[in-house]
Amino acid sequence: MHIVLQLIPKKYLIGGTLILLGLSGLLIMSTIVAITGEFEKDSQQSEVTEIEGGGIGVGTANVSPEVMKYQPLLEKYAQKHGLDASYVPIMMALMMQESGGRGNDPMQSSESFCGSVGCISSPELSVDKGVLHFKSVLEKAHYDLKLCLQSYNFGGGFINYVMKNGGKYTPELAISFSQSQYQKVKHTGNYHCVRPEMVPYQACYGDAKYVDAVLKYYTGTITADGKPAAPASGGSGRKSGVKVIDAGKPLIGKTRYVFGGGRSQSDINAGRFDCSSFVRWAFEQVGMNVGPMSGVTTDTLKTQGQAINPKDMKPGDVVFFDTYKIDGHVGIYVGNNQFLGCQGKTGVAIASMAKGTYFGERFNRRVKRF
Repeated sequence: MHIVLQLIPKKYLIGGTLILLGLSGLLIMSTIVAITGEFEKDSQQSEVTEIEGGGIGVGTANVSPEVMKYQPLLEKYAQKHGLDASYVPIMMALMMQESGGRGNDPMQSSESFCGSVGCISSPELSVDKGVLHFKSVLEKAHYDLKLCLQSYNFGGGFINYVMKNGGKYTPELAISFSQSQYQKVKHTGNYHCVRPEMVPYQACYGDAKYVDAVLKYYTGTITADGKPAAPASGGSGRKSGVKVIDAGKPLIGKTRYVFGGGRSQSDINAGRFDCSSFVRWAFEQVGMNVGPMSGVTTDTLKTQGQAINPKDMKPGDVVFFDTYKIDGHVGIYVGNNQFLGCQGKTGVAIASMAKGTYFGERFNRRVKRF
C-alpha cells in the first residue's frame, strides 16, 4: 500500500483527500438535518391538538407540575379510546389523588388491567389503561360522574350496589358500601381506614370520601349528563370578557417586563410583571383564580379553561405564542387581531397579532377560554 501511494502524484493525493473530507462533511450535515427534522416532527406531534366534538380542558385541573406533564398523553388516549376530551381535567384531578403524577403507574391502573398491583411499569401504559378503565366505568355508571369516580376507587361492585339502591351516587351510599365490604374483609387484617373520620362508621374499605378528594383538584361544574363544564368567562361574549380587558388596561405604560416578575405582592405593587403573571393578575381582578401567584407560568395557564377554535375567539380569550419555546408568551385577546399582554420592550401594552407582525407570525393557534 505504501508503494502504491508513492506512485500517485502528491497533488492528486491532496485533491482526493479534500474530496473525501467534503463528502464526509456533507454526510454529517445530512445526518444532522435528518435528526433535527425528526426532533421538530416529534415536537409538533407533542403539542396539544383540538379534538373535534370536545373541548380540551373544559373545567380546570388544579394539579402539580408532575401531573400536568401527563396532559398530552391523557388527551392522546382520550382520543384513541373515543372519550370526550372534556374529561381530561377530571382525569388529571384523579391522577393527582392517586399518585400526584409520581411513579411508573400514575393512574394506578394495574388492578383494572391485570388484576394485581404492580403489573404496570410504564407510565404511558398506565395512562392508556387508566383512560380506558375510566371510560368503561363512566359508561357503566350511566355517565353519573361522581359514581364513576367512586367506582374507580371501590371497583365495579359499587355501581351494582348503587343501581339497587336508588340508581344515583350519594355520599351515604359510599359509606354504607364501604361498611358492608369491610365486614367481609376485615378478618384479613389487610384493610384499615384511610380516613380517621370513617373509623366510627367502620367504613374502612377503600376511600368513601374519594369523590371529594378528587374534586378538590378540579374547578368547574358538572352538567346533568355527567360532563364537566367550565364556568363561562370573557370569551363567551358575556361582560366578563370586557371586564378582564378593562381591568388590565390601567396598567398600560405603568409597568415593566421582568422575567419571573409578578409572583409576589411587592413585585405587583412595583409594576413588575411577565406575560403569565400579568394574565393571572388581570383575571384575579374580575374574581377568577387561574393559578397561584407564585407558580403561574404559560405552561400552567395552557392547562386551564376550554380550548377554542381561533376562528371563534372573542375578547377575553387567552392566546398563546411560540417565542423562545412552545407557548412561550401569552396575552388576552381584545379583538381586531390585537391582544393585551406584558411584553419585553413595552411592559403591559396592546400588541398586534396580525399576519406579518412579530406576534402574528408566532401565534400558535392555541386559544383558551377561562
